[in-house]
Amino acid sequence: MNFLRLILMFAFITLSQGVNAHEDPDQSGYIQVDGGKLWYRMNGMEHLGKKPAIIVMHGGPGGTHRGLMPYVELADTYPVILYDQLGNGMSAKFVDDINDQSTWTVEHFVKEISQIREALNLDEVIIAGHSWGGTLSAEYAVKNEKGLKAAIFGSPLISTPQWVADNREWITMLPQKYQDAINTHEAAGTFDDPEYREAEDAFYDQHMCHGECVDYGFRKDSKSGNRTMYRTMWGPSEFTANGTLKDYDISPKLHTVEVPVLMICGEYDEAAPKSCKKFADMVPIAENVVVPNAGHAILGEAKDMVIATIREFLNKHAN
Repeated sequence: MNFLRLILMFAFITLSQGVNAHEDPDQSGYIQVDGGKLWYRMNGMEHLGKKPAIIVMHGGPGGTHRGLMPYVELADTYPVILYDQLGNGMSAKFVDDINDQSTWTVEHFVKEISQIREALNLDEVIIAGHSWGGTLSAEYAVKNEKGLKAAIFGSPLISTPQWVADNREWITMLPQKYQDAINTHEAAGTFDDPEYREAEDAFYDQHMCHGECVDYGFRKDSKSGNRTMYRTMWGPSEFTANGTLKDYDISPKLHTVEVPVLMICGEYDEAAPKSCKKFADMVPIAENVVVPNAGHAILGEAKDMVIATIREFLNKHAN
């Protein structure tokens, strides 16, 4: 699987009639951040000042907001803000210097959340992220900023060493020929070899979308993912990290989170359930939910269950 297919799978997926009703944002525009401008969209504006606003962070690094569009279903109760991180999607052309990678840091992308809050005057917020977006949600949660009401960690990257170890375990369950191909080409550094890509596809068929992921056509006007950012920060595949995040680990700080956290992942997720439970247990107030028969793309495979779970969690903890 090449990076484009990976991003399209992240960009997926699941827009039912409820989401289609909110396809157009109530408001959209650009916010000045360090290094350029980022694009955002908001639905549920009628709830501003009455309910906490949900700020949703997409995956990657190098993805776009499109795969998290199902969150807009929650705009019947909360303001919902989705955005493309600087250098990605609708924000890609508003980078001050396209060759400057100094903003490709965890610290920069976490700061964007604060800059969105300030620009939109959001006193109370809920933060939600999936995969790399879950990393940003965790990073922001440990800051315990004023007005933060709850956090959602969707299939999050919490610890790169743990992520890699879990996915190496998943790889041992693949047919032997795919295991051999992965081991051979990773040792040689030949990540673009067709044999390696075939094995990568086999892995994603089990652990990205374990069942059926549905694409409802929301890619027609979206931008492609930022391949360079993904490879620079992460690496050549979901299970091989040799980029700037290769030693990343926020888990030692999770015990400091003061707000309720929902940890949710798929049964066959790249963010393995046993590790998600371990990390959830580190948070003082946390719920841990595993989506049956799903991989990493939980919103693509079980959107109704995921949104209902988030809604129930927020009804208990963020009203």
